[in-house]
Amino acid sequence: MTVKEIFESMEYGEAPESAAEAFAWITDNGARFGHFIDGAFTEAGEGFLSRNPANGETLATLTQGSAADVDLAVQAARKAQPKWEKLGGHGRARVLYAIARLLQKHSRLFAVLETLDNGKPIRESRDIDIPLVQRHFYYHAGMAQLMESELPDAEALGVCGQIIPWNFPLLMLAWKVAPAISMGNTVVLKPAEYTSLTALLFADICRQAGVPKGVVNIVTGDGAVGEMIVKHTDINKIAFTGSTEVGRKIRQATAGSGKALTLELGGKSPYIVFDDADLDSAVEGLVDAIWFNQGQVCCAGSRLLVQEGIADTFYAKLKARMAKLRVGSPMDKSIDVGAIVDPVQLKSITDMIAANDEGELYAAPVELPVEGSFYPPTLITGLSPSAKLMQEEIFGPVLVATTFRTPEEAVSLANNTRYGLAATVWSENVNLALSIAPKLAAGVVWVNATNLFDAAAGFGGVRESGFGREGGWEGLKAYTRPKGKLKALVNTAPNAGKGGLESGALDRTEKLYIGGKQARPDGGYSREIFAKNGKLVSQAPIASRKDIRNAVEAARGAAGWGKTTGALRAQILYFMAENLEARGAEFARRIDAMKGGKSGAKEVEASVKRLFSYAAWADKYDGAVKGVPIRGVALAMPEPLGVIGAFCDDAHPLLGLVSVMGPALAMGNRAVLVVSEAYPLEALDMMQILETSDVPAGVVNLLSGSHAELAKPLASHMDVDGVWSFSSSETSGEIERESATNLKRTWVNNGQARDWFGAAGEGRAFLAQASDVKTIWVPYGE
Repeated sequence: MTVKEIFESMEYGEAPESAAEAFAWITDNGARFGHFIDGAFTEAGEGFLSRNPANGETLATLTQGSAADVDLAVQAARKAQPKWEKLGGHGRARVLYAIARLLQKHSRLFAVLETLDNGKPIRESRDIDIPLVQRHFYYHAGMAQLMESELPDAEALGVCGQIIPWNFPLLMLAWKVAPAISMGNTVVLKPAEYTSLTALLFADICRQAGVPKGVVNIVTGDGAVGEMIVKHTDINKIAFTGSTEVGRKIRQATAGSGKALTLELGGKSPYIVFDDADLDSAVEGLVDAIWFNQGQVCCAGSRLLVQEGIADTFYAKLKARMAKLRVGSPMDKSIDVGAIVDPVQLKSITDMIAANDEGELYAAPVELPVEGSFYPPTLITGLSPSAKLMQEEIFGPVLVATTFRTPEEAVSLANNTRYGLAATVWSENVNLALSIAPKLAAGVVWVNATNLFDAAAGFGGVRESGFGREGGWEGLKAYTRPKGKLKALVNTAPNAGKGGLESGALDRTEKLYIGGKQARPDGGYSREIFAKNGKLVSQAPIASRKDIRNAVEAARGAAGWGKTTGALRAQILYFMAENLEARGAEFARRIDAMKGGKSGAKEVEASVKRLFSYAAWADKYDGAVKGVPIRGVALAMPEPLGVIGAFCDDAHPLLGLVSVMGPALAMGNRAVLVVSEAYPLEALDMMQILETSDVPAGVVNLLSGSHAELAKPLASHMDVDGVWSFSSSETSGEIERESATNLKRTWVNNGQARDWFGAAGEGRAFLAQASDVKTIWVPYGE
């Protein structure tokens, strides 16, 4: 027999992993677990069963959390937080380092327990999940050590509520807990109902590592426990990974509460294969993209887009590879595809595929185990872009596919989804790949690779895949806030007055500014504007929902602004500053007349400086090359949100406008700005500066009117990507609630004042809010 014949006929034998140590740990704990609160396990109570999805056998009984349990956990976290933060960066670093070391020492136990509880192949738990967990705690031990020198003006948020899913139980815990506690926060974490065991084992590790009581608290239970955490009034931040549907509910539930929020949600990630790609490598990458963890991955490459000329060849290679995939007991080290996490999830997958009547289905000819929840690797080709299976998450080992002809069509198809979590591009032409990557609506793009993760590289999505990042500096900063106490914002009311214009005075015709043109309000209404002395100055237009619509359409039409260079945007911002200064005395007089006193010149001077600041930043707010452990680079590239709607500060009509317009434009966004409600005329006068400063039509749109009335239509608009509010009206809660329509990013003041003349009025915080970080992974070498 030849070597070739041996390889072709050779079959894999079983290579079972022993579960003895994991079962011993479960038995030592009586196979019944309470919560982990204030450094100790509570008595086990009434609850639910944790089962092995590979055979349905019961592993342990877990306790269903109650409101009282959540209260105790939050109280413990609140009590522990000041001392934990006061311990300092080095003290916290030592504890995180100890956790990382213990995770290494018990790595096999964690891997086996994860596979028993979740159903993923032991090779994945052992070689991917657990090493990444260790990496996160080592990395964030370093972040704790560096906090005082690198983030000197930052402090912890306080108590963080964290809710994680069942597909990567321990890894998601690490993504949440490590950055939170490294920055001096304490946590109350709810693991997924299906997969809580490794979180409880982690609690055991925390005791061994010397984590102070109350720093890490774990409450088990169903979704009701997560809801209790979200709504708890003594929690400062919610971090959630899970479905878009639940993420939307959390956004609504936390609206107006002042809680910080990050959401890592669903995805329908495109896997794009060009005709010059190494097809065999692309097939192997696709196996990892969709059949890794049985396809139960939010960033799974579940939408295959293959160039038309190679489609038949690629499908044939893919089917041949699928036929060789091994499905079976997850504890077998020779298995490729393990068990679906629960019969409920298996039924969801089965029902979705059964309801489909489009395309051609190919199921891998594999023998499925008799017991347990298993589903065969499946490929469905020939689907239309609008097909339900092309648009909705299946969250199982099912790949859907269609073809494209040109790179432009590939981008269009890839972005034809409400999600924006990840994407993969396969091409031997690096110029093509790096041309496509920035055009994809995704927080992460892998070039000639897939499912690469590291603690140093931010991970997260755009659109309805959520907001915020896990990992890296950008993920870390989500667990901090600026030092110092904020002051309550005082409402700025319009001037009172009566009567008409002075005899002989010429009425100023004030209009909105939409799409580069002055426009009358759609509703045809205006309101009287009085000076500080009570005399009528003019009439200000009152914008309506339709004016919002028109302004957003104009902003969308100016998408080319985001493709310009930072250098060009800088020149235009400098030009705006030049033109504003030329008319500075005029603006100052009008501000003084409206506000009284002599603050106008100071506000104009500050506004000119601010435009200079953002002109300077436009070509200097750089990306980074992350130090990831691969032969390649992970590029962290800032990119504009898109269309930003903003409610400007009321008390500073010119500076408040410039301070939000500047960073938005510097980063390549288009803006719909609702100017000061109290003093709209001075802000509307900026349209003349825009018209003479080469600002393209639609890039800046100015509206005036009631902030409270315009908050809902602007925040709920599906074509707006971010909403800011620095208004003195109570708009924060309304904006956060309405933003749940498309889960746009929000930045609101929650009734807190900001020093617009000081350091808090400009800088990196504004630039970060005006941009998203896209991580582009580019492996290299033969």
